[in-house]
Amino acid sequence: MASGQNHSTVPRFILLGLTDRADQKQLLFATFLLIYLVTLVGNLGLIDVIRASSTLHTPMYFLLSVLSFLDVCNSSLFTPRLLISFLTVDQSISFEGCVVQMALMTLHGSGECVLLSIMAYDRFVAICHPLLYHSIMSKRLCVQLVGLTYAVGVFISAVQTGNVFSLPYCGPNVIDHYFCDIPPVLQLACSNTTVANVILLIFSALTTIPTVSVILVSYAYILVTICGMRSLEAQHKAFSTCASHLTALCLFYGSVFLVYVQPNPESVSAYNKILSVFYTIVIPMLNPPVYSLRNKDVKAAVLLRVLNLSRK
Repeated sequence: MASGQNHSTVPRFILLGLTDRADQKQLLFATFLLIYLVTLVGNLGLIDVIRASSTLHTPMYFLLSVLSFLDVCNSSLFTPRLLISFLTVDQSISFEGCVVQMALMTLHGSGECVLLSIMAYDRFVAICHPLLYHSIMSKRLCVQLVGLTYAVGVFISAVQTGNVFSLPYCGPNVIDHYFCDIPPVLQLACSNTTVANVILLIFSALTTIPTVSVILVSYAYILVTICGMRSLEAQHKAFSTCASHLTALCLFYGSVFLVYVQPNPESVSAYNKILSVFYTIVIPMLNPPVYSLRNKDVKAAVLLRVLNLSRK
C-alpha cells in the first residue's frame, strides 16, 4: 500500500498499553475488569429501568438513557482490548482497526460533549422555567437534539480521523498508548504534522469550548435560582445535586482539555495516558450514580423493577 509521497504504509501498529511490568498487570486486570462490569451493570441497568418505568418517560431521563448508551459504547471500545493486553504478549492492532477505533472514539467523545451541554440546558429549563418545561423540552425537540448529537459526532469524527490518516505512516509503528488516540498516532507520521496539530486543536476547541460555555451558563442560572429558594432543605438538596453533576463534568472536560486542547498535544505521553483513563473508562462508570442514584424517582423505579423481576 503506498501513499502519494511514495511511503509504504505500516500494516499494523503496536500499542504499548498502560504498563510493561508483569507484577502490575494482574492487579490492573482485576481493577479494570471490575470497573467495566460496574459500568455495564450501571448503565444498562439504568437504560432498562428508564424504559420499564412510565414515571421516568420524561426528557431528562430520555437524555440520561442516551448518555448511558454512549458510555457503554465508549467503555466497550477501550476496556475489553485493554484487559486482553494485560493477558497476552501480542499488543498489535491492524492499520484499519486503528482507523476504526479512532473514528468511533472521536464520534462517542464529541457526541458526549454535545449531549452533556443539552442535559445542562434541560436542567436549566426545568429549574428556572418549570411552567414552560414540557412545552419547551418536547419529545420532538429531544429527538432532534439527540440527532444533532450524533450528527456533530459523525462530522467531528470524519474531520479528525481524516486529518490523521491523510498523512503517511511508514514506520516506526509503536504507539505509546493503550488505544489509537490522535496525539500519539500523529507522532508516528512520516511528514510534518504542524497543520494536522492545528486542525486537531481547532476542532477540539470547537467541540469543547461552546459545550462547556452552555454548561457553565446553564448552571450559573440554576445556582442563582437555587439561592432564591425559601426552603433551606430544598437549597441543600439542589446544591448537593449540582455539586455532584459539576464534579463529574469537571473530571470529564478537565481531562479532555488537557489532552486535546493544548498547543502541542504530542509533547506528553505517560501523562496523557492517565488522563485518558478518566474520560474513556472511569467517567462512564461514575455517570449513572452521579446523575441518577441521588434521585428519589430513580430509586423508586429501581426498587419496583427489581420486585417485578423477582416475581417472574
